[in-house]
Amino acid sequence: MKFIIVGLGNFGASLAEKLTQQGNEVIGIDFKMEKVNSLKEKISHTICMDATSEETVSDLPLQNTDIVMVCIGEDQGVNVMVTALFKNLGVKRLISRSINPLHENVLKAIGVDEIVRPEEETAERWAKKLTLKGVIDSFELNKNYSIVEVKTPVNCIGKSVETIGFRKNFNIVILTILKQSRQSSFLGRTKTITEVQGIPQPETILKADDILVIYGYNKDLNRFMKYKND
Repeated sequence: MKFIIVGLGNFGASLAEKLTQQGNEVIGIDFKMEKVNSLKEKISHTICMDATSEETVSDLPLQNTDIVMVCIGEDQGVNVMVTALFKNLGVKRLISRSINPLHENVLKAIGVDEIVRPEEETAERWAKKLTLKGVIDSFELNKNYSIVEVKTPVNCIGKSVETIGFRKNFNIVILTILKQSRQSSFLGRTKTITEVQGIPQPETILKADDILVIYGYNKDLNRFMKYKND
């Protein structure tokens, strides 16, 4: 996949590095030359530029980029300006970083596809979310093993845990299944409730709205995610 990461602070730089390490093509952008120089050997491409300039930004390969991610965190105003610029240029998928609830509301009004909250989510989690289709969340135990929450693969709907053969066919373990439902309060507001189903039995049948919590070696998890999208 091809990414543009705008803002190479701690979060942006870490995310750009992880995405590059996973074999993606990443363009890292920052207006500070020292940051660009320090990362030029770790990221596919680095550019020192003012991302608030429409003329400059328009020269980027936007049509060939899968995801643009605005990770600017030092200045909310600049973050909003850059996000709005990329939105107006019609990029395929736009993700932006929020600093506080008010900032998040502004980004939602602009129409970004997703919002990043670095104080709550790590670059490692976002790297998995962006590169593995269907991943809802993840927890990296170490550099080799992870626990991830994934949407039930189309190929698995209506099949039992035993039939799928998580351990036999993919060398991964299904830890539990999560089910989500919408619940309304007496004020008319709705919220999502997540219920843990316990340890799945061999005869447990997977449903389309199930969220699977699986554990394994990262390469095996990748293989399972690719299998589900065949």
